[in-house]
Amino acid sequence: MAGTPTRTAAEYVPRDADLATLKKAAAECRGCDLYRDATQTVFGEGRQRARVLLLGEQPGDQEDRQGQPFVGPAGRILDRALEDAGIDRTLAYVTNAVKHFKFTRAERGKRRLHKTPSRFEILACRPWLVAELRLLEPEVLVCLGATAAKAIFGPSFKITEQRGVPLPAPRLDDVADGTGTDHPRPTVVASIHPSAVLRAKEDRDAVYDGLVADLKTAAQRLG
Repeated sequence: MAGTPTRTAAEYVPRDADLATLKKAAAECRGCDLYRDATQTVFGEGRQRARVLLLGEQPGDQEDRQGQPFVGPAGRILDRALEDAGIDRTLAYVTNAVKHFKFTRAERGKRRLHKTPSRFEILACRPWLVAELRLLEPEVLVCLGATAAKAIFGPSFKITEQRGVPLPAPRLDDVADGTGTDHPRPTVVASIHPSAVLRAKEDRDAVYDGLVADLKTAAQRLG
C-alpha cells in the first residue's frame, strides 16, 4: 500500500490470541511514537463474540487516564444514544482506530487538547484493529467519526456523503497487512463521533438525533 509507514504495530500483535492476550500485548506496543506521551494503551473492551463493534477515533483525556474506551463525556453521549437506538452496549465491543491518546498542551494551564491522529499513525495502529475484527467477527461495524471510517475505507471516504448507509466492509487484507483472510466481513454503518454532539453550538438536539438515527440503522441490520 502506497504511503504505508515503515514501522507499524504488526510485530507486536500475537497470532491466534484471545482478547485478553491481545490487550496485554498492546500495552507494550511501540509501533508508532504516540506511546511516548500517552499514559497507557487503551485497548478495546467488550464481549468476545459481540454482534456489533463500535469504532471510535482514539482515546480522549479521561480514557487515557482510566485505560478504558469511551468513559469520558463523549462516552456518556454514546451510552445514551445506544439506549435510544435499542443497542445494548454491554453486548457490544467498543474500541478505537488508534490506541493511544494524541494531544497538545494548552498554552495556559495543564489541559491536554485532542489532536487528530495522522494517516500514518492510523496505518501504524491498524494491525490491532484487524486482529480485533478477525477475532470477534461482528455482524455490524459502526464507525464513529471520519477518522474511524477512513481507517476502514481509506482516506477518500466522505462521512458527510455516506453516513447512515449500510456498506459492505472491504476485505481485511485491503485495510491491513496484506495477509489475506476468509473471515466474514461485517456490514459497516458510519456516523458522527459522539463528541460532535458536545461541540455543536446550535441545534445540539438535531445533531444528537442524527447520531441516534444512524445507530438505529445499525440496529436494524442486527435484526
